[in-house]
Amino acid sequence: MIRSFCADASRHAGEDPIGWASFDETLILIECPPPWSANKFESKAAPASLISLVDQFDEVEASLRVLLIYGEALQQHTRLIIFRQKSELSNGYCKQEAQFSDIDAAVQNLPNYLADSTLGADATPTRDILVCTHGSHDRCCGKYGYPFYRQAAAIVHDLGLANVRVWQSSHFGGHRFAPTILDFPDGRCYGRLTPETFISILTRQGDIQALKNVYRGWGILAGSEYPIAAQVMERELMLQHGWDWFNYKVAYRIVEESADRVFSRVELTVAQPNGSLHCYQADVVEDESRVLHIIGDCHGEVEKLPHRVVKNLVEV
Repeated sequence: MIRSFCADASRHAGEDPIGWASFDETLILIECPPPWSANKFESKAAPASLISLVDQFDEVEASLRVLLIYGEALQQHTRLIIFRQKSELSNGYCKQEAQFSDIDAAVQNLPNYLADSTLGADATPTRDILVCTHGSHDRCCGKYGYPFYRQAAAIVHDLGLANVRVWQSSHFGGHRFAPTILDFPDGRCYGRLTPETFISILTRQGDIQALKNVYRGWGILAGSEYPIAAQVMERELMLQHGWDWFNYKVAYRIVEESADRVFSRVELTVAQPNGSLHCYQADVVEDESRVLHIIGDCHGEVEKLPHRVVKNLVEV
C-alpha cells in the first residue's frame, strides 16, 4: 500500500497557504510529555480530568482550543499557559502562565485561571513558538514537524534568543502545510518552513516577500469560510508595508459578502505605534482558475480547496 502524504500533495500542487490559520479567541497550553495518541486527550500522560474539563469547554466556549506542549526534557513542574485574544485594535494575545507540581494540579487550577485573567498575567514576557509534531494525528507532522522542531530549537539556541521558547505541540490544524508553527504572543501561523524562512520570522529581517509562500494567516482574524478573507487581505498589506507591519495593531470587519462566500469586501483598520490610524478596504474573491482538488489530510479523500485573491485594495 502506497502511503500518501498530504503535505507532499499540497506542495506539489502549489497550494497557497494563506487564509488557513484557525481563529481562536483563547488557547490553553498544558505541558504533557509525548507520546500523544491520535486523540491527544487519550494520551497516556493526559489525566481523565482533562477530558471531562474539555467536554465542559465544548459546551460553552465556541472559540477555545486546548493544546498539549512539550519542551526539551521533562521538568520538575508542569507549566500552564493561556493566551487570550486582545479586544478591539489588537496585535495578538495576552499571556497568563503558571507552574504546578504535576499535570493533575494544572488541570485542577485551570478553571480558576480562565475565570480570572489577572492570575499569572505578571509572568516574564516570552516568545513562544509551537511546532506541530503530532504524528499520530497526521503523519506529515511526524515526518516534517518533528525534524523541524529539532532544527528550530537549535536555531534559537545558536542565535542566543533567551526569551524565545520552542515547543512541540499537538495538532492545531493545517497538517498539509507541515512543518507548521504558531508564533505567540502575536498568534501568526506559518507552514512549509525552512531554516532560512524561520530565521527571518524570528529576527524580522530579510526579504519580506519570502513570507508569501509560508504565511498561513493571523489567528485573530476570523471568517465564515476557508481560506479566510481577512487573513488573505492582511497578508497583502504585510507584504506592502514590510517588517514594520508586525508592530501595528489591527481591527477588521466584513463590509459586504455574497451568500456563497466567493466574494467578500473586507475593511482593516490599522493603528501604527505613532498613533496614526489608517483604514483599508479590498475585495477578496475566489479565483476559480486556481481551485485545487487534492487530499486535505493524510487520511482524507480528495476535496475542493479554493483560492482567494485580493482586488481593488485602497486606503479610505
